Amino acid sequence: MKLAKHHVLKDRAPDLVVSGINHGFNTSISVLYSGTMSAAIEAAIEGIPAIGFSLGDFSRQPDFSHVRDHVLTIVQQVLERGLTKGVALNVNFPPRSATPLQGIRICRQANAKWQESFDERRDPHGRRYFWLDGEFVNFDTHAEDTDEFAVANNFTSVVPCQYDLTAHQTAEQMREWTF
Repeated sequence: MKLAKHHVLKDRAPDLVVSGINHGFNTSISVLYSGTMSAAIEAAIEGIPAIGFSLGDFSRQPDFSHVRDHVLTIVQQVLERGLTKGVALNVNFPPRSATPLQGIRICRQANAKWQESFDERRDPHGRRYFWLDGEFVNFDTHAEDTDEFAVANNFTSVVPCQYDLTAHQTAEQMREWTF
């Protein structure tokens, strides 16, 4: 993103940056590890409207055809209406199913995480290594306003994201502390 803006485009800002479509979900906590969303966030830092698109299809030949209309709709809305400076959209599509997508939902990031485990193994030379494994745990299982709920129910989720990760409410409470 930085290379494109400052060298390829010679500091001419594009109207929109689109990253993806990523192969796999970037819902809930996964947004923090996402290269797709990192490119969109870099654009937001530069003041450029941006969208990161992801599809929850992990097959070798994912089918992207069912998301075309939603991509066009979301892009068109951003181009027509704009985004708040410093905000990028994290858009996640469910995989293709027998039923068409149910619509587009503006969501919040689910309170969910990967519960990791590490499997100790040995390579053919007897050297020890660790294989990361784990399971995804959603603590918002009944919350209908989350990205996880949306994609689980065949909706496209749209989460407005910002790069300011400050916990403002906690910071305000901490101002009462004495140091």
